[in-house]
Amino acid sequence: MSRLYLVDDHAIVREGLRAVLEASGHRVVGESADPVQALADLARDPPDLVLVDLNLGERSGLELLAELQRRALPVRSIVLTMSAQPHHVGEAMRRGALSYVLKGSPTSELLRAIDAGAQGRRHLSAEVANLAAEALTGDDDDGFATLSPRERQIVAMVVRGKSSAAIGQALHLSPKTVDTYRSRLMNKLGVGDVPALVRLAIRHGLIEA
Repeated sequence: MSRLYLVDDHAIVREGLRAVLEASGHRVVGESADPVQALADLARDPPDLVLVDLNLGERSGLELLAELQRRALPVRSIVLTMSAQPHHVGEAMRRGALSYVLKGSPTSELLRAIDAGAQGRRHLSAEVANLAAEALTGDDDDGFATLSPRERQIVAMVVRGKSSAAIGQALHLSPKTVDTYRSRLMNKLGVGDVPALVRLAIRHGLIEA
């Protein structure tokens, strides 16, 4: 039996996961939709494993993985997400995730990942292993892979039409700091306007077309 913590921005998903996991003999010791709250909970009482969605509204699960890695918290992580984007798989692995499970997978796939994670082992389905290989060998010549989790957050909010003031309020940054981030990330990506940024975000699965 493993002690698990759930990070997903949909309450109904967390409720479903809790039911499935507890029926399989695991114990869900906490849950959150917010990566900041999750990080505080995980630091206070580390579980065996944390299940993390990548899309957390205007926040990113990659940000949480990066903080867990930076703080060297004794928590093993599994990504459970809808995203089948190779670069998401690659970045999750680089940020310490032991497994990457697609939400369309059968329950048995998640349970195998949890059992492996409890032993400190990786578990990737054949489909995800192919995505990981693509991430390692693919040519990412548009600079998207160079963005930090914070820059990706700001990209997601910009392409959804948020103003610098609104982004700053949500992320506790000044509008001027947001403008600096925005200018820097657009230079990294080689785009000169928001429509070009939107097209790039769609291509990388950050938003839907």
